[in-house]
Amino acid sequence: MQPPAMIRGRGATQNAEGRFAINRIELDADGQPLRHPQTEIRSEQAKRLINRITSPDVPSNLSINPYRGCEHGCVYCFARPSHSYLDLSPGLDFETKLTAKTNAVECFARELSKPGYRCESISLGINTDAYQPMERQLGLTRQLLEVALAFNQPMSIITKSTLILRDADLLEAMARRRLIHIAVSITTLDSELKRILEPRTAAGDARLRVVRELSGRDIPVSVMVAPVIPLINDKEMELILMAAAEAGAKDASYILLRLPHELQQIFVDWLYQHFPQRAGHVIKRIEDMRGGRLYQSEFGERMRGSGIFAELLTQRFNLAYRKAGFDPAGIPPLDCSQFKVPSQPGDQLSLL
Repeated sequence: MQPPAMIRGRGATQNAEGRFAINRIELDADGQPLRHPQTEIRSEQAKRLINRITSPDVPSNLSINPYRGCEHGCVYCFARPSHSYLDLSPGLDFETKLTAKTNAVECFARELSKPGYRCESISLGINTDAYQPMERQLGLTRQLLEVALAFNQPMSIITKSTLILRDADLLEAMARRRLIHIAVSITTLDSELKRILEPRTAAGDARLRVVRELSGRDIPVSVMVAPVIPLINDKEMELILMAAAEAGAKDASYILLRLPHELQQIFVDWLYQHFPQRAGHVIKRIEDMRGGRLYQSEFGERMRGSGIFAELLTQRFNLAYRKAGFDPAGIPPLDCSQFKVPSQPGDQLSLL
C-alpha cells in the first residue's frame, strides 16, 4: 500500500473523516489534506467539568479535562476518536484544532462547592495532556490546581510534558497534605523514534528529569511505560523501568497499545509510512495480542491484551519491576478526609 505523505512536526499523516462526520474534509489538488496545517485554539464554555469514569481499568472514578484535542500529536493517542463527536477528524484535526474550556476554573470551584459533592480523587488530563503547549499561555491547569489546593481536593496527573515543573511549588504544597500523585508517561528513550511517534513532546531524557526533580521535592511520582507497541518500543521496557527507578520514581505500570475506532487506520498509515518493511509483522503481532483483531474493547483486556505474547509482556514487566526495586506500597493513597469548601467573601463564617 502507498501511505500518505509525512507531515513534519505532526503525528497523523491524514485527516480522514470521523465516524460521525456530517462535513467532508477539504483536500488539496493532489487529493491530500492541506499541508502543514496551523494550530487553532478555540474557546468553549463548559456546562460541567467533573466527569464520572465507569471503566474498572482506571483507578480513579472522576476526571477533569481543561482541553479538547492535543498538540503533542502522539499518533497512538487513544483519545483521537473523541474528536469525531465534534465533527472533526481524529487525524490532523485532533492535533491542530484544539479547544480550551475557558470557564474551567469557575466550573470546577462551583462543582466542588455543591452540597451533594462527595470527595474522591480526581484525575486531571486523563483524556488529553493538561500540560500540552497551549497551557503555557492559558494556564488553566495551574489555576485548577490552585482551586484543588484551596479545597484540599486530591488530584492525580498524567503527563509527558516538562511544563509540569512550572507548577512544582503548588505540587509540593499539595504533596505535604497527601493531595497529589504524578504519573509521567515515558514511551521511548530513543529520540529518533520519539520524533516520529510523538513529535511535539519532550524527549525521554527530559521526562526522566521531570521524575528526578519532582521526586527530589518529595512529590510522589510514578512512571507509565505507555503505550507498549510490539516490535516498535517493547524492547525498551526494562531500560525505561530501570532509568525511572534511578530517577526516583516510586512505582511503575504499563499499558499495551490501544487502537479504538478510527485510530486503527491512523496508526496503520503511520506504520507503513515509517516502518514499511516491518508494518505487516507489527500488525500481525498486535492481532496476536488482541484475539485476532487490532483492538479489544472489553474491560480487563483492553489495557493488557490477551494470548501468549501479552502474557510474556506481563512476565517481562513484572520481572523488570522487581529488578528495578519498585515497591507496590511505595506511594501512599491520597487523603480525601481533609476536603473542605473554603469560606468566600460575604459568607457568614468569613466574618468570624
